[in-house]
Amino acid sequence: MADVFSIIPAAVLRNLSDKLYEKRKNAALEVEGIVKQLAVAGEHDKIAAVINLLVNEFTNSPQANHRKGGLIGLAAATVGLTSEAAQHLEQIVPPVLNSFSDQDSRVRYYACEALYNIAKVVRGDFIVFFNQIFDALCKLSADSDANVQSAAHLLDRLVKDIVTESDQFSIEEFIPLLRERMNVLNPYVRQFLVGWITVLDSVPDIDMLGFLPDFLDGLFNMLSDSSHEIRQQADSALSEFLTEIKNSPSVDYGRMAEILVQRAASQDEFTRLTAITWINEFVKLGGDQLVPYYADILGAILPCISDKEEKIRVVARETNEELRAIKADPAEGFDVGAILSVARRHLSTEWEATRIEALHWIYTLLNRHRTEVLAFLNDVFDTLLKALSDPSDEVVLLVLEVHACIAKDPHHFHQLVVFLVHNFRVDNSLLERRGALIIRRLCVLLDAERVYRELSTILEGESDLDFASIMVQALNLILLTSSELSGLRDLLKQSLVTAAGKDLFLSLYASWCHSPMAIISLCLLAQTYQHASSVVQSLVEEDINVKFLVQLDKLIHLLETPTFAYLRLQLLEPGKYIWLLKALYGLLMLLPQQSASFKILRTRLKTVPPYSFSGEQLRMASSGIPYSLMNYTGSGSQISEDGDMHDDLQNPHNGINFASRLQQFDQIQQQHRMHAKTQTQSRYSSTSSTKEVQRLEEPKRPSAAQELSRPPSRSLRRGPGQLQL
Repeated sequence: MADVFSIIPAAVLRNLSDKLYEKRKNAALEVEGIVKQLAVAGEHDKIAAVINLLVNEFTNSPQANHRKGGLIGLAAATVGLTSEAAQHLEQIVPPVLNSFSDQDSRVRYYACEALYNIAKVVRGDFIVFFNQIFDALCKLSADSDANVQSAAHLLDRLVKDIVTESDQFSIEEFIPLLRERMNVLNPYVRQFLVGWITVLDSVPDIDMLGFLPDFLDGLFNMLSDSSHEIRQQADSALSEFLTEIKNSPSVDYGRMAEILVQRAASQDEFTRLTAITWINEFVKLGGDQLVPYYADILGAILPCISDKEEKIRVVARETNEELRAIKADPAEGFDVGAILSVARRHLSTEWEATRIEALHWIYTLLNRHRTEVLAFLNDVFDTLLKALSDPSDEVVLLVLEVHACIAKDPHHFHQLVVFLVHNFRVDNSLLERRGALIIRRLCVLLDAERVYRELSTILEGESDLDFASIMVQALNLILLTSSELSGLRDLLKQSLVTAAGKDLFLSLYASWCHSPMAIISLCLLAQTYQHASSVVQSLVEEDINVKFLVQLDKLIHLLETPTFAYLRLQLLEPGKYIWLLKALYGLLMLLPQQSASFKILRTRLKTVPPYSFSGEQLRMASSGIPYSLMNYTGSGSQISEDGDMHDDLQNPHNGINFASRLQQFDQIQQQHRMHAKTQTQSRYSSTSSTKEVQRLEEPKRPSAAQELSRPPSRSLRRGPGQLQL
């Protein structure tokens, strides 16, 4: 140490720690001159001793003025060394960097000033300390003292200049530090980081794009900063990188796609818009690289389709169309199951537009990769069935298209109808609100006859008699009123003529027996009028209740619609269609005389021309002479039902055994009667005497006649896709 003091006069050392800046500055100039002479003489050991003195006695001193003097002295020594300073930087730079965290703001300021002067001298040799300097500057950029911040900014600009002109800078060593700092929330630090990213990206020899996945999330995080300036800087940097991506032949789309997917769900609108814009470009540019990430990308796009911000919705829809247009193959890593899972998950979202697009995806996958989708059918089938209860008609129609696509196979078709009937059973409101819409659409997509045959087969063995009755009534109403089922109605009209008509009639008959009015409607549609009359006359007292009369009321009104125009025209020939007349009069006799339906039917029957009856026909019809004798003609021909001529005496009913059918109807109705009686007894046995008294005190229930006296339009009024059961 004595040697050092002999090198630097005591007065210089004393002034170096003086409280006055001017004295410290003059002392530093003395140190600079001394070091310069030693450097010329090549006495680097003495130079090292001087530096050690400045470090140990000054920069590490507990006295602030000593620390200030030590910093200015180290800078002066570096200036004195000039080109030979590089070999002493390991001694000079670390103590200066340590001073950046000094508690005294003036010391931190002088540390910035010292390092600035050191950097000016050594330039490129300075790069070896870049990470430590960057870390220190990062902290100083958020310093509480404005003067320190200002000094740090000057030093920062100098360091940027040095880095951009240096060929020794290692981006690989720097990126881990940058990635770590990108999560800092301080606005000054964020500005500092974006500034460095922009500068480094502008250097041709530095491949920042290759390391973009390491700090991309941090940049996106800055888009939601409260400072407009920071958001703008981050957006500008991202825009520049996106431009580079478009022009680059080699980009790591996969890692960045993962980040973008997360950011597309951000609470911040600007972040979501930027993320979905990037995803849009990636879908266009990524090609095969993005195939493994399609499911994640779809999961990000679907919610954005329903975003409250229109710009986001537009970009999301465009991206969705672009993604769906790509025909990837499972052999290339296209995960059908993952995409199907994403679409299924979004079927439960509250946003209608998202649910619709999710269904479009399932439908697209079914058309392109049917085998793979059917392998995952158990995972999505229940969700698709629940979607039939969706409040949106558009969603329901799309779900039906998906179901119809699945049901191309007989097994899946049967499974669909079974599940559909089950859903109607457990959710009566679904049948009421959506029944007509669902059944009609399925008839269009899957062939009406096939749908009705399958439904009839299932309902024939239905154990819940109440549900079977309600379901048959609904199907019957759809059959009689829907334009989509006109072909089915035309086929039923041929029940006594063609084998196909007969087969359909018999297929529906068994399940239609669950509802007397449905079976009567079926007979009128099939023009089996004598059997319709027989069914009417087979009804007993228990059958004619309020529900029956309400159904009868609907049928009477339906008889006035175009569906039954052929029937009304047949009334012009009562002699030929005498059993039709008898069936209609039978229905008239069951209606309360004060009801609107009674008046409608009676008015219609009054218009029947009387001149077509022969006395013999009237006598035989009223006497109950058997059908086969009444319709037998002397020429050896037989008139089937109501006047159609058949030469085959052995097959007057096209092979239909109506006696057996009537017996079948009676048996099923007997089951309904026993069921109703059991329910009544059960209710009666569970009713206490107190409740019985309360029941007697309640207002009297309207009679059946009063129920039917309501305006006819009200009984048939229903919304789209709804049934009045």
